[in-house]
Amino acid sequence: MISYYGCLWLVSLLNLAWCSLQALECTSGKEMAWNILSLSTTTGMLFLEVSLLAFLFQGNYASGLEALTRTFVVSGIIVGLDLFLKAIYLFGFGVPLFIDEPEHPHQVKWGLWVAHKLVLTAIYGLIMFMYHSRWRERLPARPAFYKYVAIMFTLNALALLACGLTGNGADFGFWLYSATLVCYHAFYLPLLYVTFLADFFQEEDLHLDNVYYSEMKDAGFFDADWE
Repeated sequence: MISYYGCLWLVSLLNLAWCSLQALECTSGKEMAWNILSLSTTTGMLFLEVSLLAFLFQGNYASGLEALTRTFVVSGIIVGLDLFLKAIYLFGFGVPLFIDEPEHPHQVKWGLWVAHKLVLTAIYGLIMFMYHSRWRERLPARPAFYKYVAIMFTLNALALLACGLTGNGADFGFWLYSATLVCYHAFYLPLLYVTFLADFFQEEDLHLDNVYYSEMKDAGFFDADWE
């Protein structure tokens, strides 16, 4: 769990840099730096997202630590394949995945983003369906998880619509895509922390308090209270 928390901090720093260095996208000669920064940031955020999805599919039968440990390597493999594919399109074929030009929509680029958002939308839609089906007991019994899935399903569905419209040359699609991108980078990490990590660390603090109390009791600190 400490490794996952460390990844969250690293991705948060990358995301902060991405938000602060937006001017690189429009600066001549800085395209490579912007592409590398964007690729690193989106890959890190996708890793966190896939890890949490894998945790949700673990069901209600394992603790948070066990589920995250079991899915850590699998999430790394999935995100690694995604990174490899994007790197081929970006550096091999020269597709401007992270440089938006509304005047010259790139069909291959938007086709890739449509496929990417379609997969995520389908997965979140499947989890929402499971919450309203007989397989509901396989999912964590926490309302916060369902709210997280509903928010991510809505965001990815809007992004999917935006990518499809932008690929067909609609100006509204580009505006909608930009809005979903800003919301994702601005609110996803706080949403992830509030939904998942905050409760975990509260449980860890409670567990540590119980351990400290037991150690002090064994050492005789509370013997005077019984006299």
